[in-house]
Amino acid sequence: MSLIKITPASVHHNAWFPGRFLGGGALVLGPLLWLAGLTLRHLAGSTAEFTPEQQAYFATQPFAAPEQLAAYAVNPGLATAGYALYTAGAIVLCLAIVVLARVAAAYSPWLARLGGAMVVVGLFSRLYWAGVDETALQLIGTLGLERTTEIVMDLYVDISYGPWLVPVSAAFGLYLGTLLLGLAAFRSGTFGTGRLALFVFSGWLWTGVLKRSELIDGVLSGAVLCLVLVPLGIKVLRDAVPELRAQAQPAGDRAPLRVLSW
Repeated sequence: MSLIKITPASVHHNAWFPGRFLGGGALVLGPLLWLAGLTLRHLAGSTAEFTPEQQAYFATQPFAAPEQLAAYAVNPGLATAGYALYTAGAIVLCLAIVVLARVAAAYSPWLARLGGAMVVVGLFSRLYWAGVDETALQLIGTLGLERTTEIVMDLYVDISYGPWLVPVSAAFGLYLGTLLLGLAAFRSGTFGTGRLALFVFSGWLWTGVLKRSELIDGVLSGAVLCLVLVPLGIKVLRDAVPELRAQAQPAGDRAPLRVLSW
């Protein structure tokens, strides 16, 4: 009886985490879910038809929570779908960022690994806030809108920062990590200056409890993330990304960096 010895060279070239189909699918689906969630959250608020008195009250508040709670009371189905898709997008984007970091690490390993890790950790903080959001929204059915708003506003800073400031500290990784990972992708030739700028813009989306999704700081932010990640996801699904099919090429073989590029 003979034993077959498996060497690194005999391992299939697609044996990487999370793999071609899961990774490519996450790059396509993640930003689309993210955009859909942000868009529906925007529509839930913009179509609520608040009275002038309500709008004046919201304008005096330091946070958007009262308006978001009122929007849910008016459009519960739309708001719930928005928050659900937004949360699903954050989860799937974790895998997408892992793939992007792997591609960028071919030429800029430390920037890609550090930036990718910080963004993934930061996305986990969004899941904490998603839980707080859902708890607050569900309280409306039990306590009513007015009492729920009072409770949320009284505790807003504590529930937004989280226990031992862990969620708000993790969220810092979204901002710095996006910049580092974007620079790594630029150095590797995965992003040009255009996609680098869009990726950084998308990574500076608000963080915290019951935030308002605006057209620019929300819908547009999600749209540009789709422009950046979806084409890469399609290339991954087609097995057309060399960095995922073989060992990293020598740094001298990469495409020249250009000031103006896509």
